[in-house]
Amino acid sequence: MKLLHQKLFFYTLLVSLITSCGTSRLVSTPIENIDNTPLKFTELTEAEEKVWGHLDLVSDTIPGMSVNKAYDELIKNKKGTKVIVAVIDSGIDIDHEDLDDVIWTNKDEIPNNNKDDDNNGYIDDIHGWNFLGEAYQEQLEYVRLLASGNKSHPRYAEAEAEYQKKLAEYTNLKSQYAQILPVMEDAHKTLSDYFKKPDYSEENVNALKTEDKTLQQSAYAVKVLVFGNGFDTVPEAIDVFKDNLKHINEMLDYGLNKNFNGRKVVGDNPNDINDRIYGNGNVNPRDKGESHGTHVAGIIAAERNNGKGVNGVANNVQIMPLRVVSNADEYDKDVALAIRYAADNGAKIINMSFGKYYSPHSDWVKEAIIYAETKDVLLVHGAGNESLNLDNKPNYPTDQENGVEFVNNFISVGAIEQKYGSGLVASYSNYGKNSVDVFAPGSNIYSTYPNNTYKAEGGTSMAAPGVAGVAALIRSLYPKLTAAQVKQVIMDSGLPLKAKVTVGENSNEVKPFGELSRSSKLVNAFNALIMASKISN
Repeated sequence: MKLLHQKLFFYTLLVSLITSCGTSRLVSTPIENIDNTPLKFTELTEAEEKVWGHLDLVSDTIPGMSVNKAYDELIKNKKGTKVIVAVIDSGIDIDHEDLDDVIWTNKDEIPNNNKDDDNNGYIDDIHGWNFLGEAYQEQLEYVRLLASGNKSHPRYAEAEAEYQKKLAEYTNLKSQYAQILPVMEDAHKTLSDYFKKPDYSEENVNALKTEDKTLQQSAYAVKVLVFGNGFDTVPEAIDVFKDNLKHINEMLDYGLNKNFNGRKVVGDNPNDINDRIYGNGNVNPRDKGESHGTHVAGIIAAERNNGKGVNGVANNVQIMPLRVVSNADEYDKDVALAIRYAADNGAKIINMSFGKYYSPHSDWVKEAIIYAETKDVLLVHGAGNESLNLDNKPNYPTDQENGVEFVNNFISVGAIEQKYGSGLVASYSNYGKNSVDVFAPGSNIYSTYPNNTYKAEGGTSMAAPGVAGVAALIRSLYPKLTAAQVKQVIMDSGLPLKAKVTVGENSNEVKPFGELSRSSKLVNAFNALIMASKISN
């Protein structure tokens, strides 16, 4: 399942919401910063918001990866060698204005002749491969397990309990949203008519003095639902609520639906690893809401300094799109075959911004990861967005078996926020002293979106490609370094922080940052390139 962090808003007391007259907000007390690095108390500017992951903690007091500093002081006009980065994800808009010049092309394949010219088993794989064909909606993996009816499976009871919990949660959410959205829309219409403009501000609403009960209720509704939750405008909040409701409906109709078969349109047997003739060469998105892969690709390699949109981390990269991630959980077979495709077709880095907690054919994926290691390919994986300690609950794919790493070419990445201090680690980010390797910027990352647009998104999905971009820089400038060496450079060269941070949604749970990952560090491109240079020489 794609690891985009999407916050769903929970509101249960709707009646009191629209009839009460006041509210209070809980504010947690920040933990004292014990490092010498100054905190940035002012809000980030709009310009900083769009590039914060590239900034420097010391000079900017923003905990980015020092990418700009690396270009200004180390890389300058150096290009190095071209590096192919495979992005195993949802479809990628390969015609995007900020991506079209960095998309990998299979030069051994003749376009549109319906032949497998390079004899790699894939017909017309000009820019990669689409293992999903025309599919996009899918079930969650534990729902597939329940649908199989295999009650002897060791995790069947666990899957049933999780299913019942999620079904109740999403059913309840749908009911709440069905009540909340009309309230918000009616309030917005009332206030728009009153202010004679749709873009009225929080200040306008706070200054409203009226005896009109409808206006009072409308003002209170937007104060609580919109401005009380950090939205700048009511239309923005309505759009987010509609997107969330769409997500809820899709989860009920497809992800949690035992009777849905999203694989039927693909035409293969997902439980047969030898059934490999399926999918097609069209790696673009299939669904209007399919944006994840495009966003991830831009973080790694959006064309730098072209006067458009954003700059990717890496400056000499070709993106190999491999469409595997649906709107729910990916299939192990697709993941395993995509890893092998990337390794066989020249990729030196693979980004995997997806994950799940059930993996019926994890052995296939494990074998593919080991195969990638023999091909000297580095895999970068988002740790997940459930606020879990992965030392206690594995997130697949993984490089560990019984808590022990079986390869040296796999990096697991957690996500951090924009401001240095006690809230540095994103509340949604998974962590684990043994299971997560490093942390990197993941929240509110501005990047490419389909149809020549751009948007900020958050999650470990956004942290992983940042690290993949740093790895691409290293492999481009220092191509003699192995995948294992590049992993070690990234882990050893990061910024070691002593600060205590809150973990998960509970602001009372505090841990030293050093206990949340194997390296105890934030990825830093500047330091990584210096260390890579020393090792290479």
